[in-house]
Amino acid sequence: MATETRRSVLMVLEGHIIDSMMLPRLLDLVMDLGGAFDIQELRVGQLKTDASTCRIEVTADDAEALDEIVRHARELGATVASEEPVHTEPVTQRGVYPEGFYSSSNLPTFLLIDGDWVRVEKQEMDCAIAVDREARRAWCIPFSETAPGLEVVVGHHGVRVVPLERSRQTEIFSFMSSEVSAEKPKKVLIAQIAAEMRATRRDGGRILVVAGPAVVHTGAGRSLSRLIELGFVQVLFAGNALAVHDVEAALFGTALGVNVESGLPIEHGHEHHMRAINRVRAAGSLRAMVASGELPSGVMRSAIQHGLEIVLAGSVRDDGPLPDVITEMGEAQRRMREAIPGVRRALMLSTLLHSIATGNMLPAQVRTVCVDINPAVVTKLADRGSWQSIGLVTDVESFLRELVQVIET
Repeated sequence: MATETRRSVLMVLEGHIIDSMMLPRLLDLVMDLGGAFDIQELRVGQLKTDASTCRIEVTADDAEALDEIVRHARELGATVASEEPVHTEPVTQRGVYPEGFYSSSNLPTFLLIDGDWVRVEKQEMDCAIAVDREARRAWCIPFSETAPGLEVVVGHHGVRVVPLERSRQTEIFSFMSSEVSAEKPKKVLIAQIAAEMRATRRDGGRILVVAGPAVVHTGAGRSLSRLIELGFVQVLFAGNALAVHDVEAALFGTALGVNVESGLPIEHGHEHHMRAINRVRAAGSLRAMVASGELPSGVMRSAIQHGLEIVLAGSVRDDGPLPDVITEMGEAQRRMREAIPGVRRALMLSTLLHSIATGNMLPAQVRTVCVDINPAVVTKLADRGSWQSIGLVTDVESFLRELVQVIET
């Protein structure tokens, strides 16, 4: 009786594959997808700084099943021992990728082009990867930037994904990010976040803040302004609401008509945000108000005076909006992407949708801290499938106030 021939491929894992769980995750993957494996070689590093190597023969019943295993294994950082060059096809329709395009992740990615591994630039999840063979370049490209004639990667051959390995020096993102809880030791956590921010600035990295209007409503605006003045924010992403209520607080001392200091509603206070919008529109822009001295305080004043890259992205529910707000979403996304290079840390403060949009654009190396009083929001923001994001369930005002206090000491 004829014996069915199984398909096989030799795969290689390199790096800190044991303590980062790369090896056991790969073995689980193979079995979950109906394959089998044979570990042919395993060299374990003897020191903490030593890398390990594992060569594994993976088998499956047919070529289609083996191809699925290989595709998922690449996402874990495995490579095929005998790698094919990357395959590309030209774009034929503006804004449309070729069928079978490779969908990118936020992890560092390399392509095998003419015998060399080339790093993908502008790393971002949920994009295609464009290739310029003559310039030996590759970069992630969103739908909006796709034009006819551009070569785009199809399939998974010649693609190498490098999972991030756990830091052996920075414990904050390794043991504090396993779950979202209001019971985490916030004082210790905030002190370590401050230490990371100091290290980022010392190394020349930039810090991004994504802030919602609750920063102003809770009275945390003064702490965020101080953080900006201390040089620990270089990029600010927000919507119309943060800027409007920040201006309202500066001009009228209220946010949504509630006195920021006393927490008491003010008569006719519900009109204040509209009057604030009108003042900005009359001046022409937030920058014009700052330049003329009409805006005496607030987050936007500090951000403008200290030269932050500011992207205010609008939405369909915005009042006004302010002249500075970008109302075309494609343009807002483009401006956000332009501001991301060089960002090494991100604070996502009480804004769900804006933070999700930002998180989708950030490469995996960017450490993110997600802060909200609602545990469900923090879970959504922090759950990016890796240890480099942490969630903190707390009031944003107390978080920012203590963060500033620690940084100032």
